[in-house]
Amino acid sequence: QVQLVESGGGLVQAGGSLGLSCTASGRTFSSSAMGWFRQAPGKEREFVAVISWNGGSTYYADSVKGRFTIARDNAKNTVYLQMNSLKPEDTAVYYCAASARYGSGRLTSAGLYDYWGQGTQVTVSS
Repeated sequence: QVQLVESGGGLVQAGGSLGLSCTASGRTFSSSAMGWFRQAPGKEREFVAVISWNGGSTYYADSVKGRFTIARDNAKNTVYLQMNSLKPEDTAVYYCAASARYGSGRLTSAGLYDYWGQGTQVTVSS
């Protein structure tokens, strides 16, 4: 079992930056690919970014490429999402997710993940 707790959400002006953290409990974190997803009101949950078990590879949605950076620290059981140049359309609840089945890959589908955090709200004002 893996439990995930996100933190760091909040309100920021367009063009600003915000950093999210997701801390995991459980023994499988260091072998799991970790992803970030987001869900805006009235929309489906969408993929944001994924990082491999050792941090050696990352993959981003086109909408955030060049603005967001995913990273992880396995010693701290934590995955991060640094968000720069934020836009109002980035407003959503952000979720981190862990894949017990995959340690790497372009895991863009929510169904490939086994554990989810409760989400943290990010609001970008124009």
